[in-house]
Amino acid sequence: MAQANNQQDRSILITGCSSGIGECVAYGLHERGYRVFASVRNPKDRATFLAAGMECLVLDYCDSESIKAAVEQLLEKTDGRLYALFNNGAYGQPGACEDLSREAIRRQFETNVFGWMELTNRVVPVMRAQGYGRIIQNSSILGFTAMSMRGAYNASKYAIEGFSDTMRLELAGTDIHVSLIEPGPVESKFRTNAYRAFQQHIAVDDSVHRERYRKMIQRFEASGNVQPFTLPPEAVLKRVLHALDSKRPRIRYPVTVPTYLFAGLKRLLSDRMLDRILKRVG
Repeated sequence: MAQANNQQDRSILITGCSSGIGECVAYGLHERGYRVFASVRNPKDRATFLAAGMECLVLDYCDSESIKAAVEQLLEKTDGRLYALFNNGAYGQPGACEDLSREAIRRQFETNVFGWMELTNRVVPVMRAQGYGRIIQNSSILGFTAMSMRGAYNASKYAIEGFSDTMRLELAGTDIHVSLIEPGPVESKFRTNAYRAFQQHIAVDDSVHRERYRKMIQRFEASGNVQPFTLPPEAVLKRVLHALDSKRPRIRYPVTVPTYLFAGLKRLLSDRMLDRILKRVG
């Protein structure tokens, strides 16, 4: 079995590194000797990573040319090798399914799905050529459990789960492993970015869900409003390390109590019984 045994071979591309999980994983792996290529969408965010001794690329999931250029720049620096990819950059578009415009849904999928697929498909031939690799997808508890008012994000994460499961089957017999990280609530700017997307795409006063939206807005704007069981991003770093270092990485890595809980309930309960619970927590 081929192994990554030096820094050149321990290279990893991480997307969405400007804050939260991506930032934490980038610094954590850099400290452990990985050659980290942190990617950001805004070129202004590169400076802190470069100052820390990491290499930093500009990569916009919504732009095919940006994806192509980032991969080419990386491979030029690594003599055409890449040990691992951690797809992480994403955002959540809140809103009831019936209130989501085609444009809002398209933008959600361009960032959370199509860009991930395109980037992954660009690195798989590299990993096939070298004989090994790790593909790690940062999914969500909402990749297997649907919750109301999160339809676009639910759908995007379900899509990534299906794509990853299929790719795993197609890569059987190679030393390229595909793993899914499934966090519940983790400290990040996710809620801030979600509120921005909500304000941009949801017409509150025109919706039958207006009262529910107003309560959502109150939660978005409440200072210090932290969901129960929220963990720091280091909890995700721990799973990423296992997916990178283990000879037999797991297919799925649950993170946080809610993820373990609902994974169990989904196996044990009927769909209607689970719906009753989800209506209360959604």
